[in-house]
Amino acid sequence: MKTRITELLGIKHPIIQGAMSWVSFPPLVAAVSNAGGLGILGAAFMSPAELKENIRKIKSLTDKPFGVNFMANNPLIEELLDVIIEEKVPVASYGVGNPQRILERTKSHGIINLPTMGALRHAVRAEQDGADAVIVQGTEAGGHAGYVTTLVLVPLVASKLRIPVVAAGGIGNGRGLISALALGAEGISMGSRFIVTQEAPVPLHVKQYLVEKTEMDTVVTDNFTGVRCRVIRNGFAENLVEMAKNHSDPWEIMKAGVGKIRKAYVEGDHEGGSLAFGQVCGLIKEIPTCQELIDGIIKEAEDIFQSLETTVHPEFGIHMFQRYTTAPL
Repeated sequence: MKTRITELLGIKHPIIQGAMSWVSFPPLVAAVSNAGGLGILGAAFMSPAELKENIRKIKSLTDKPFGVNFMANNPLIEELLDVIIEEKVPVASYGVGNPQRILERTKSHGIINLPTMGALRHAVRAEQDGADAVIVQGTEAGGHAGYVTTLVLVPLVASKLRIPVVAAGGIGNGRGLISALALGAEGISMGSRFIVTQEAPVPLHVKQYLVEKTEMDTVVTDNFTGVRCRVIRNGFAENLVEMAKNHSDPWEIMKAGVGKIRKAYVEGDHEGGSLAFGQVCGLIKEIPTCQELIDGIIKEAEDIFQSLETTVHPEFGIHMFQRYTTAPL
């Protein structure tokens, strides 16, 4: 399946692994890239030395394109950019903060800028600033949550931008991919779904815990990291919700969340830690390899496309998909 996203990123399939702190380390990043998608290293809390070490680890595991995600407002941004430029990282991914310095330093080195946002106005500004493509994330997504659903946000953004749009939030299978294309996106980004794969460096009992969850088992907490955050409803989340109900000081709520993502995904405490995860948990029933997951998504998308060809009357056709079928799915 060829789209402007596959052409821009040099990947086989229009599937991107969302960056996740304490989860998207080299084994997962490389596995996604080797499977034909784009793996992205979650480097939000890495020092420049740690970043360089992780980038070189990825390079030892794959020769395919990959990206690095970091915060634009990181006080070490200049040193981090030095590493990304020196190591010739193909894609720079970022969200919070002013991206101007990132664009100024990376564009001249041929690094693709792929920011993530959850609002139309931010997507429009990203294109004006010089981004090569954007990931727009609906409120269904895990982690930092906006206010608009993927179903509404993606076509809004796609109708306003000329650069490629990638859909994120609530996507975890081939149906999600086909839907995203119909909405005007040219690829999908999945974070939560990749957490529950064999290569994700998350304790097995935590993955099994997530498989058991339904679409009703998430909650959006306030001020966890300074912004809204969708997480699995567990003991930790219930405590944050209660603090908010009691009008606790926002700073106290933020302090209560310090280190809790690591506690969940690295230490394996799925009750006392913060499991940033989207509503897509209701669609997850197994723990595949990244190759199996991506191959399955593409196969399901292909089957759906063929089904549409036979069920939609030829007089009307399904021309919306023709631009994505210049190569086999």
